[in-house]
Amino acid sequence: MPQEQWRKKDERQYEHIKSGLKDRDYDEETAKEIAARTVNKERARSGTSQQKSRSSTQDISSGRRGGLRSGSGPGGRTKKQLYEEAKRKNVKGRSTMTKKELEKAVGR
Repeated sequence: MPQEQWRKKDERQYEHIKSGLKDRDYDEETAKEIAARTVNKERARSGTSQQKSRSSTQDISSGRRGGLRSGSGPGGRTKKQLYEEAKRKNVKGRSTMTKKELEKAVGR
């Protein structure tokens, strides 16, 4: 999905992000879009793209932002996040499950 001219590094990053998203049950189109947006933002931050927005250059990096929002801190993901994942995976009985039961049901 390269737009402009992506370097080989950009291509590798795109493929890595896309495969990681597909491993987490994102559909192909969504994974492609998120991966392309991430690569384009990193290109804007490093100055290798022709266009860039203020939010692309002044916001925190994609890697750092992902780490902050990963839900891996104390307590892990919220019950609401677990419920939404269970909903995407069509887990039966999710509405009556506790946080611990939801964690077990979604497999993480």
